[in-house]
Amino acid sequence: MNPKKEPEEVIALYLGVKRALDTDYGDGRRVGDCKYGVYLFYDYDGEPIYVGRTIEKLRGRIRRHLTNQRTDAVAMSVLDPFEVAEIEMWPFWELESAGKTEAKDMLDRAEYTVYQKALQESQFRVVLNEKEIKPADDIILPKSIRVSVLPTELREKREHPDIRLARRARTIANLARVISERSVKPGIRRTLWAQARRLEHLAKSRLEEFDQRDEQ
Repeated sequence: MNPKKEPEEVIALYLGVKRALDTDYGDGRRVGDCKYGVYLFYDYDGEPIYVGRTIEKLRGRIRRHLTNQRTDAVAMSVLDPFEVAEIEMWPFWELESAGKTEAKDMLDRAEYTVYQKALQESQFRVVLNEKEIKPADDIILPKSIRVSVLPTELREKREHPDIRLARRARTIANLARVISERSVKPGIRRTLWAQARRLEHLAKSRLEEFDQRDEQ
């Protein structure tokens, strides 16, 4: 018996992530091939939702988040890969010849700088990171690349608010279950609160659409 193909939405996600990571940085280098970097995920409203960093290539780290469930954020239902509409990446090519201590210090500062950027851009002043991002001195970031994960036609299907409401509610339920079954740090509970605020906002916005329609 031949195994069935993966669902189309899964195939589209995998292809979209690969396409995003293969984006030319403007000098012939693919941004995903940079060993050291910081990244920021956005949802379909352009809301920044998750900040991360890597010392093992942007390609490997981001793919683990979005395609194979092997990060704590995904495994614990902190982050739903299908909620990620866009990725912004800051590659630090110059660190590839630096020592580990120098590279780590620079990435610590870069991650905190991006984290502050995300909080300022967020209408909720919060992101979904379950682990604390330690304060560090800001730095001037290198040029970033921000790309959509899905092509326009597929994105339009995925971003329907009712579909997002269902997925977000399920993510919250799974995260609440994790919290009820384990001894967790406050960061996980903060993430649950952030997800609940995002769900409430989306549900309210959706209701207002119908209220306005009825008034017309």
